[in-house]
Amino acid sequence: MQNFHTHTFRCHHAKGTDRDYVEAAIKAGYTEIGFSDHVPYPFPTQYYSDFRMKLNETEDYVKSIRSLQKEYADRITIRLGFEAEYYPDIFSSLLDFIKPFHYDYLILGQHFTNNEYDSGAFYCGHKTNSIEILDKYIIQTLEGLKTGEFLYFAHPDLIHFTGSREIYKQKMKDFVRELKNLAIPLECNFLGFWDKRNYPDKTFWKFAAEEQNPVIIGLDAHQPEVYLDKKRLEKMKNFLSELGITPVENLKL
Repeated sequence: MQNFHTHTFRCHHAKGTDRDYVEAAIKAGYTEIGFSDHVPYPFPTQYYSDFRMKLNETEDYVKSIRSLQKEYADRITIRLGFEAEYYPDIFSSLLDFIKPFHYDYLILGQHFTNNEYDSGAFYCGHKTNSIEILDKYIIQTLEGLKTGEFLYFAHPDLIHFTGSREIYKQKMKDFVRELKNLAIPLECNFLGFWDKRNYPDKTFWKFAAEEQNPVIIGLDAHQPEVYLDKKRLEKMKNFLSELGITPVENLKL
C-alpha cells in the first residue's frame, strides 16, 4: 500500500513525531509513504501563513525525513515531498527556494485562489456562491498542473461552492475533462471523508468515474492514528467502488 500525503507537527495543526507516522504506517501494512507537509512559501511581504512550516524549519524537515529513509530502508520506502499551492506571482520563487533540498515530489493542494496574501484571495474550503471564485479555482489549478511540477492533485473537490448545483455540475464536468487531458492523478482525500467535510463530493467523483481519470487515495494524515483507521478507509474505498472507480495502488514517482 502507498500513501504520499502525510503532514508533520511543523505545519502547526498536525500531531505526533515524524517517527510516529512511520511506525504507524508499518503497523498498518504500508510499503511506501511520502511526507508532504505544507510547503514554506517565501512570501514577498510580512504576511504570515499559519498553516505551513516556516522557511527556517525546512532544513530540519528535510534532515528528519532523509534520516528516517535510511533508518527504515529495509522496512518501508519513505519519500520526501511538499504539498504546495500554485500562486502564480511567486511560484517560481518557491521552486528556487525548495529545489536545493532535492525533494522527491510535489502535490498540488490549492487552498487559496490568487496568491493567498492578496486582498482578493479566497480560502477555498469556505462556503461561496460566487461563480467567479469557482472559475478562478478551476483556472488557477489547471495553470498550476500545466507547469509539470506536480505528482498529483490533492483534494481537487476542495472548493466549497454553495451556489446553483446545476452550474457546479457543468463546471465540474468540464473541469474533470480538462484534468483527464492532463493525465494527472486525482486524490480522493481521506481526511475530508474522515472529518465529514464537503469533500469528497459525490458529483465530482461521479464525473471522474465517467471520464476514467486516474484516481489515488491520499490519507492527508495529520495524526499517526489515521494510518490505522482501516475501517473508515474501507468505507471510502467502497464509496469509490460504487461509482466504478478503482484507485491506482502503485503510483510511480
